[in-house]
Amino acid sequence: MRRLTAVLLASSIPFAAIAQDAASDATRTAQAEIAKRLPLDDPRDEANVRRGKLAEIPGGVILDKQGKTVWDRRPYEFLQSKDAPDTVNPSLWRQARLDAVHGLFEVVPGKIWQIRGYDISVMTIIRGKSGWIVVDPLLSEETAAAGWKLFADTVEAKDKVLPIRAVIFSHSHSDHFGGVGGIVTPEQVKSGKVRIIAPHGFSEEATSENVLAGTAMGRRALYMFGSILAPGERGQVDTGLGPKLSSGTIGYMEPTETVSDKGGTLTIDGLAFDFMDAGGTEAPAEFVFYIPAYKALHTTEVVTHNLHNILTLRGAQVRDALRWSKVIDAMLLKWGGSAEVAMGSHHWPTWGTGEVSELLANQRDAYRYVHDRTLFLANKGATLHELADQTAEAPVQGRDFGTRGYYGTLNHDMKATYQRYFGWWDGNPANFNPLPPEQSAPKYVALAGGADKLLAAGKDAIKAGDYRWAAELLNKLVFAQPDNRDARAALASAYDQMGYQAESGAWRNYYLAAAASLRGNAVESISGNGQSRSFVSAIPTGVFFDALATRFDATKGAGLKGTFQFILPDSKEAVAVVVGGGVEFPRYGVTDPAPTATITIGRGTLDDVMLGQAQFPALMQSGAIKIDGDRMAFLSWFALHPPQDPRFNIVVP
Repeated sequence: MRRLTAVLLASSIPFAAIAQDAASDATRTAQAEIAKRLPLDDPRDEANVRRGKLAEIPGGVILDKQGKTVWDRRPYEFLQSKDAPDTVNPSLWRQARLDAVHGLFEVVPGKIWQIRGYDISVMTIIRGKSGWIVVDPLLSEETAAAGWKLFADTVEAKDKVLPIRAVIFSHSHSDHFGGVGGIVTPEQVKSGKVRIIAPHGFSEEATSENVLAGTAMGRRALYMFGSILAPGERGQVDTGLGPKLSSGTIGYMEPTETVSDKGGTLTIDGLAFDFMDAGGTEAPAEFVFYIPAYKALHTTEVVTHNLHNILTLRGAQVRDALRWSKVIDAMLLKWGGSAEVAMGSHHWPTWGTGEVSELLANQRDAYRYVHDRTLFLANKGATLHELADQTAEAPVQGRDFGTRGYYGTLNHDMKATYQRYFGWWDGNPANFNPLPPEQSAPKYVALAGGADKLLAAGKDAIKAGDYRWAAELLNKLVFAQPDNRDARAALASAYDQMGYQAESGAWRNYYLAAAASLRGNAVESISGNGQSRSFVSAIPTGVFFDALATRFDATKGAGLKGTFQFILPDSKEAVAVVVGGGVEFPRYGVTDPAPTATITIGRGTLDDVMLGQAQFPALMQSGAIKIDGDRMAFLSWFALHPPQDPRFNIVVP
């Protein structure tokens, strides 16, 4: 089985690289308008992002053990300029410059520190009675280790070396637990020297996310995070949520204890933590917490300095904007009058009791606005394609940069909320079963009077600055004639301008990555995050077989019938895979009395397969897999699981 996280290669486009467009007059006008409308010179975020800075990693470069670059801030030196170029939305430029500030920061003097700017996420270090409590050790083991070294060299060197007593995983996304192996060892956890605390449901959610749909999500993530773009004024500048993804090793350690859905107080290394359940907001398993002794509120990823995704562009389950707003309001009611600092697992802290309360109230109002305006308009008949064009920014978004759409947007968050309540269909029967793009596109071209006329119309729309319409027209032509160089170039030009104008880092990345793919400018080889054995070993066996079932070729296997019994002696597990009628159904924990074949394989060997370090045919030859029964039937069945190619096209058929 292929790796289950990031895609390894970008698509290869058989066209010579074509120069990227400059900003158009329409784009420059749009940038000037937003610069005039927003108070970009407001100094408060700049002051907060630099407050308490103690040190930084020289050069901002982090390498793995083999010398491969995991993190490098040097290509982003172009962000030092205060003035935004005309190829970047000035509001996004402001956010990117804030995210680019990196180093070790003291949040509460002598009590709390943060490592920021060395991953998409933030690591928090809290002083307990006898040691350290670490919150969210980043995405990669390498960046976590480098961040901890910076802390040790700066703080411990001047004070004293103390052990890590606990690690807190705030929620089930890998950028908040993947680096745990960089700061503690499994032996320390098993011995009880280190507690690992997480919200209820964490293990299931953390190890199963992106597994079943991992190939498609990973492919889309390359576009969303700009991984196939070079950094620069016409390329990737920021994700909105943080600078970028690190490219190291994702690890995993099982929590030693979890916080229930009721929340409650836990004493961790002599320090009281008050937890509140936030599952179902930004992540299925999540909490926030308050430390009364330090008057510090950790908002994890429920409150950040942007409007977040109700549905991420890479794809995931739709989130609940209504619950999101209610959790934030509960935080405001419980801790708004006492918290003197609020910090999250992305971005920078907010200091001051009044400022913290304002932060929470504004964030609450932003998510409530998304939810209520969606249903207000939907109940008047507006569809997911109409909602955003009928909705002005929330009033709070004009005065609080922390609610602006740098990552999620009002546009796609409203569409996602519509989807949560009504599904993918807008209610119009014409849209219930439309032709696939590959079939409809040639008909549109013919209707337009041929490719030349449609191309001319698209170019006219570009000249008029009507880039949305241009993209709609030219996308039809590209899907009808994917080798049409002029059509691809024109569509890329439209995407350029849409990307330049985008305030959302995710939107910008997606548009510009699409343009780069059309031109042949996409970075050809991208190393994604590699999964450690600890992470792969934590994936439930049942989830592995469910993922395997998604690869079953139902067309070729329609006539195949049988039951394939898997026995895993080392983990004492059994899975019976029932095949018939083009469906493969794994029964976890079931032993079939009369299987077609019985396959005995160790869970450790299965991990090798998931890591890409072994293949079933070679394992069979070596005897690492024992097969009893109809060996040929097993081989025939297994051959019906072709590897998934992550390099599928997105912007062309």
